[in-house]
Amino acid sequence: MLRGFYTAASGMIAQQRRQEAMANNISNVNTPGYKADQPTLRAFPEMLMQQMGSAELPTKHGFKVPGNHSIGSLNTGVYVQENVPKFSQGDIRETGISTDMALINGVLPDKTGALFFTVQNDAGEQRYTRNGNFTVDGQGFLVANQGYYILDQAGNRVQTNGLDFAVTQDGNAQVGGQNIPLGIAYTPDASQMAKEGNGLFIGEMREAPAGTTYTIKQGFLEQSNVDSLQAMTQMMESYRMFETNQRVLKAYDESMGKAVNEVGRLG
Repeated sequence: MLRGFYTAASGMIAQQRRQEAMANNISNVNTPGYKADQPTLRAFPEMLMQQMGSAELPTKHGFKVPGNHSIGSLNTGVYVQENVPKFSQGDIRETGISTDMALINGVLPDKTGALFFTVQNDAGEQRYTRNGNFTVDGQGFLVANQGYYILDQAGNRVQTNGLDFAVTQDGNAQVGGQNIPLGIAYTPDASQMAKEGNGLFIGEMREAPAGTTYTIKQGFLEQSNVDSLQAMTQMMESYRMFETNQRVLKAYDESMGKAVNEVGRLG
């Protein structure tokens, strides 16, 4: 009986966390470069139930031999294992602002690969983003909207000396007659990237394999890849599952109440 409580409760907690992930996706539907989270549910390890007993041999003294009989497996609940970002390309919207840049995937030899802009956080560490909503700070450096510096391929901050600069489709910032290649990072397995907040990702990067292509469009932004209609449908589905587990929990509670208050009552 108590195991049923735990199983139903774990289902409610899992659906609550799934609701939170969907709500966060919807709240970021207009955030440039945002990648939707996909909660993955996983069952707790199953338990194999066995009946323990003994068999009596037809002997003079009735010798008994212990034995076990398998009944079957018993599931012990479910939980949200992790939220995995979906790295599909978002829609591209023209803004006409020279500091806005959209990173458009071309040919990626690895089906699970992904491309990112490289930025430098407050601690001087490299992080990665798909949000190309950039600007120029007071010192003339190209920065992300959180104030993080945009880096070039050599890991240096990109100095533009103002808004009068151009970016070619192959990712070169043209400043004062010089070409500065933007730091476009590549990972062969995007599922290993972890969100760090403020649109930043952390993970292991490698050199892009031969044949990898992409396009930088200046004056454009990649939109969020959240499908708001699908997210709302998933929220409703999750809410119904939460209600179902809630009713199961209530039924267990009523059964326990009867067991405590009625079964042991003397007539």
